[in-house]
Amino acid sequence: MGGFVMSRRILEIAGAGWVGEPAGMVCRNVKKAYISSMKILLIFLTVLVGCAADGQRPSFEIIDPHIVKLMDTAHVTGLCVGLVQDNQVAYVKAYGYKNKAAGTMNDTATCFYGASFSKAVFAYLVMELVDSGIIDLDKPLYTYLPKPIPEYDNYKDLAGDDRWKLLTARKCLDHTTGFPNFRWFNPRGNNKLEFFFTPGTRYAYSGEGLVLLQLVVETVTGKGLDSLAREKIFIPFGMRRTSYVWQPEFETDYAVGHLENESTIPKKKRTKAGAAGSMETTIADYTRFIAAVMRGDGLSAKTKQEMLAQQINIYSKHQFPSLDTTTTTANQRISLGYGLGWGLFMSPFGKAFFKEGHDDGWEHFALCLPDRNAAIVVMTNSSNGERIFKELFEGLAGVTIPWEWEQYTPY
Repeated sequence: MGGFVMSRRILEIAGAGWVGEPAGMVCRNVKKAYISSMKILLIFLTVLVGCAADGQRPSFEIIDPHIVKLMDTAHVTGLCVGLVQDNQVAYVKAYGYKNKAAGTMNDTATCFYGASFSKAVFAYLVMELVDSGIIDLDKPLYTYLPKPIPEYDNYKDLAGDDRWKLLTARKCLDHTTGFPNFRWFNPRGNNKLEFFFTPGTRYAYSGEGLVLLQLVVETVTGKGLDSLAREKIFIPFGMRRTSYVWQPEFETDYAVGHLENESTIPKKKRTKAGAAGSMETTIADYTRFIAAVMRGDGLSAKTKQEMLAQQINIYSKHQFPSLDTTTTTANQRISLGYGLGWGLFMSPFGKAFFKEGHDDGWEHFALCLPDRNAAIVVMTNSSNGERIFKELFEGLAGVTIPWEWEQYTPY
């Protein structure tokens, strides 16, 4: 049976500030820390790695104090967590405020802005279209369209650079298009969409590539993104409170984002579907999605394997700015790379795949351990959320995520 392990450094639990303390006090602190650490470790091994011999469902509530303490320490206003065990949803829980100013609390049906969690859903949708023969990963995208890409108003900046003919679904999904993340992040400050390297030659995270692929998908299928996602993903996977556009039923229970000082951000109710980041979802729904991905629902085994195969190695020192050319070999030890829609690295428990989401007031991370049939989804409506991700995932999964590359500065 798959599961999670709890891992915390003893000296961290004992606490800092020992310089100049009597040796006996240090020893007592270390001893207390050791006992505390072992108790926590044994509890988590018992609860999260496997069920009791009588087959009863484990009590995941034991993680609550750990999460609440991290939230309080780092001023994370609201957080939701979902656990997948044996490729099934095992636990979902909401913590903190959905709107601190209003004094209202999160629950597992509260709609969160999904940010780039949107991209993973779109990637899975594209892989279903690949499975059915509608999209070919390596067929040039322009061949699916009725006119050359630069003749579309949104892509006229590409005129004069024929590298647009090299763009494929694969290069969009593994973030090797050569585009900036979005044109307004163009380092030249001209807000233009242009190539910064030949497609396929290096990794640089780009929402623009997903936007272009959305155009192709909608053209080929004759359906809008939200309609297609509802048909292929949301309904089959039981994601009843998820959409790429704002829905009237979301009005009864939705969260707002919170900045570092825990002030609220006005809610954006998006009316245009965007593969790169317009989705509203809940922790319950997105955990259902991750469980479905783990099982490979709707995909052949071959296509799922291709989705999670390393397409490109990542040598950038940091994820952002995406076009920064500073490189490092530090992440080679974990084989950091990208698949089709998912980041990849090697964990102590085998291959891991992940997806993050980020915007002002919203910070999310999903970690999947296929060799353990286990996954963790964390969604926060707080700009302080990423500050606890390193310790939180080490605590819940015994896995150190690539936090330095992500620039998740611990609290």
